[in-house]
Amino acid sequence: MRYAIYFAADANAPLMQLGNTWLGRDPFTGSRLQQPSVPGLDPARFEDLTTSPRRYGFHGTLKAPFSLAKDTTEDALIAACTGFAKTVSPFNLKGLSVNQLGKFLALTPAQTEPDLEAFASLCVRQFEPFRAPLSAEDLDRRRQANLTPKQDAYVETWGYPYVFDEFRFHMTLSNKLEDNEEAVLLARSAETHFEAVTNSALTCRHFGLYVEPERGAAFDVLRIFELTGPQSPISALKNTLANSNEEVS
Repeated sequence: MRYAIYFAADANAPLMQLGNTWLGRDPFTGSRLQQPSVPGLDPARFEDLTTSPRRYGFHGTLKAPFSLAKDTTEDALIAACTGFAKTVSPFNLKGLSVNQLGKFLALTPAQTEPDLEAFASLCVRQFEPFRAPLSAEDLDRRRQANLTPKQDAYVETWGYPYVFDEFRFHMTLSNKLEDNEEAVLLARSAETHFEAVTNSALTCRHFGLYVEPERGAAFDVLRIFELTGPQSPISALKNTLANSNEEVS
């Protein structure tokens, strides 16, 4: 069993509903959903091009999937999420837009989002005590991605290469795509599908705890937590770093 801390919202949020429909699965219920029509693309092909993000559930990674450390429990993790949510206040984003991220299609920030980056860094640190060390197999798998020396060091220390200054927020919408007409069709349709929630300000009020019951299974929402705390993510991160004697970058 693995867990993940994800950027997400409650089941009724338009962003989540559109994302779930696009991927063809509802991680709140585990049910399959009918995907939208992509003009010029066969429905079965669209399904094939979204298999990986469908399994993980619509989300943005904050703390990458991890197995629980031997000295902790799911109940303790839930309690930690509950307590964490009471320390950080909701924060605004300038907006998300559909973009190509490497070979993937994704929703990404339209501009730099310091609060979101600070929130992700907080999540990495806050929930690190719950993460079991990577197995040799998982470590080798991570290292197949041609990591930089810094990214490799992050994998060793934090279990994931894309944290802190290497973090790039994204909500994945496709598998790896070739640079061809399919990618163009998919991007155009995604822009239309998400137009109600893109390129405009939104408020982040929640994060999610997702669970993978067994390796290779689909990730489902275990619980959504509402941010109700007094501190902005940036202030909370500064306090966390100060208390741990780390330098604030």
